[in-house]
Amino acid sequence: MAKTLPKDDFRKALLKAMFYDGKLSVSELSHRCHKSIPNVTNVIAELQKEGYIEVHEPTDSSGGRRPVKYSLSQYKDQYFVAVATDQLMTRIAFYDLKRNQIGEILTENINNYEDTDGLGRLISFINKAIQESGIPRSKIQVVGVAMPGFVNIVEGINYSFFTHVDKSLRDHLTDEIGLPVFIDNDSSAIAYAELRFGAARQLSNVMVVNIGWGTGLGMIVNGSLFRGHSGYAGELSHIPLSDNDNLCSCGKRGCLEVDTSLVVIADKAKEAIRLGAKSSLSKLFSDPTKLPGEHLLEAAVRGDQLAISLLAEANFMLGKGLATLIHIMNPELIVLSGRGAEAGNLLVAPIRQALHQFCIPKLMENTELVVSELGNNAELIGALAIAIENHEFH
Repeated sequence: MAKTLPKDDFRKALLKAMFYDGKLSVSELSHRCHKSIPNVTNVIAELQKEGYIEVHEPTDSSGGRRPVKYSLSQYKDQYFVAVATDQLMTRIAFYDLKRNQIGEILTENINNYEDTDGLGRLISFINKAIQESGIPRSKIQVVGVAMPGFVNIVEGINYSFFTHVDKSLRDHLTDEIGLPVFIDNDSSAIAYAELRFGAARQLSNVMVVNIGWGTGLGMIVNGSLFRGHSGYAGELSHIPLSDNDNLCSCGKRGCLEVDTSLVVIADKAKEAIRLGAKSSLSKLFSDPTKLPGEHLLEAAVRGDQLAISLLAEANFMLGKGLATLIHIMNPELIVLSGRGAEAGNLLVAPIRQALHQFCIPKLMENTELVVSELGNNAELIGALAIAIENHEFH
């Protein structure tokens, strides 16, 4: 039997359904929210009066009368800030209730590993972006922040980064920015973006790989984001599969991340060039306007053989890690997402080779492998989803 939602939760469920899925009929909303059609009709009428919803009358059709559909109103003056911050770079975008991006994506390099004032710089960047956006603060509802690390979304704490504040990181950001702020792990946010807007829509069991400066994983189980007992499920990068003894950022040795991180691959390229390898990266790495990992991806897409070979080695190891998880989870789909998805099909061949080598065929043949169409924007879209999930819709 479906769980009965309190009225406020029911309102939010209706509005979120329209945010994620666009135009929906009363019947479709009834099905998504597990409420009767009369109940949906009554709440829809209330939301129309509040200016939240616009009506889309059916067009004439020879196939019978089409139902009236409803969507969130473009005239409801509410905006959201999406912040995607990783170990080396932070991006900010503004969105309205129709999921329209307002203005350009803003970018600033903030090294959260080494910058002693990384949190202060992050807060200043967000406040400056809001001030220069032209959107009144009174119209901004929620700031959603996707970030790496062990993030406890209930307590609002990141146990890996910005641990020096004397209150929860969520509350500290809220106080410093003057708006409600909510945080989540970047790989979880990317998986949620794929679930709501990307390749995992309407699927039940999916692994979403976040290929970036590190290597993350979000798992969708039975159509919902799986977080595990303590909320930290998905630490693919720290499975001890590496053949070398290099120290990982987590402080342990042998982690998969020391073979698959874009930072590590870029460092390998620099060392190969120092030893005499010919590559366009020798010039690109001297350009300070982009991070080395970005140059590496661009060079690979343009056909640079050193970049392609190093990416292939790394993604073969990534495929070995995924093969391990396929035996446990048996997913219907693996989505290659995040920053590294810019390399497109260059990722697929080495990963598929590893899957064929290390997977039981019966499991592998029922698991599809795709590159995300959301790509580098997946984390920003996930940060937007964090904001929407925590918006009260008053």
